Amino acid sequence: MTTALLLCNAVFAQKYMTRTGKVSFFSGTPIENIEAFNNEASSVMDAQSGSVVYQVPVKSFKFENGKMQEHFNENYMESDKYPRAEFKGKITDVSKVNFSKDGTYNVTTSGKMTIHGVTKDVSIPGTITVKGSEATMNSKFRVKTADYGIKIPSVVEGKIAKEIEVTVNSVLKRQ
Repeated sequence: MTTALLLCNAVFAQKYMTRTGKVSFFSGTPIENIEAFNNEASSVMDAQSGSVVYQVPVKSFKFENGKMQEHFNENYMESDKYPRAEFKGKITDVSKVNFSKDGTYNVTTSGKMTIHGVTKDVSIPGTITVKGSEATMNSKFRVKTADYGIKIPSVVEGKIAKEIEVTVNSVLKRQ
């Protein structure tokens, strides 16, 4: 009886998490391309309910050019004032994902994204790839800087895209 209860608990309480999630962004203009990478995103996903939380420390984005990183943190993102970006939501179609069978599943995640102190409702398409005790979450979506109150000075306006492409590729391990 105890074994059956433990097995049921393991099946129904499937939490996946990471503290080394990968989030990157790309800003492409005819004048300049800007790219940054962050390998310190934390995420928790509940496989049963589909709830997902992502937290990304803004200062952990790394740029090829140190000056770009400095401007990003001080002038645009105001990282001391707004130290992290966050998403809280649900995989709306979590029933499509069989967490006990290896495979890749198309999903949509809806919820609230907070960047630069501004929270917006978003719906993001992506995939979940299940392999053993890991679930890899992948998505690519666009964020408008103006939607989140990120001001781009007119001096550099042509060098920074008004829409930034964000890519998430995070491997979460079953807990």
